[in-house]
Amino acid sequence: MLLAIDTSAGTSAAVVDRDRETGALRVLAEHSVDDAMRHAEVIGELIAGVLADAAVAPARLSGVAGGMGPGPYTGLRVGIAAAHAFALGIARPFVPVPSHDAIAWASYRDGASGPLQVVTDARRREFAVSEFSGLDDDELPQRTSGPKLFARDAVPGFDGTRLDASAVSAGAIGLVAELAFAAGRLPLALDEAIYLREPDVTPSAGKRVVR
Repeated sequence: MLLAIDTSAGTSAAVVDRDRETGALRVLAEHSVDDAMRHAEVIGELIAGVLADAAVAPARLSGVAGGMGPGPYTGLRVGIAAAHAFALGIARPFVPVPSHDAIAWASYRDGASGPLQVVTDARRREFAVSEFSGLDDDELPQRTSGPKLFARDAVPGFDGTRLDASAVSAGAIGLVAELAFAAGRLPLALDEAIYLREPDVTPSAGKRVVR
């Protein structure tokens, strides 16, 4: 059973589970807020809400899955930091999952087939793009390229289904992590946020003191 968090677009938290005997995947509870400017304000109440709705004590969780982006710098790091802190607090592993993989997986689960292009708004007239060919034998999405950043007018053409995704389900993040664990394929990603561009604010080089 996992707590899952994603703040690559809006803010989403979920509790998910995979039945070890049947392999059935379940989202026990999921809460989301679409506002992309209030991650830090709502993340705590969303986590508390899904744990309460799922009637799950933190000690029963086997880990915490976090969406690693792509996404804007400030919003993305709120969710990753919250997921890391929660995992540390309950002494359970943190499981990184690329957010575009979760979007693609959810689309295939809901009936999509064949090549799929996931496009999310990266702001500043740019879009983050990943491409997938389908699900593999472990029911995990097969990414063929990306994520890469393109100017709005330069997103590559695609011979397949294009998915303009404005939100990421934490439930999908968690279920992809559960599938990867069952297949022995963790980690799916490095424990590094996928920003695709440098942050606006960088550490100062400092002032040179002349005596």
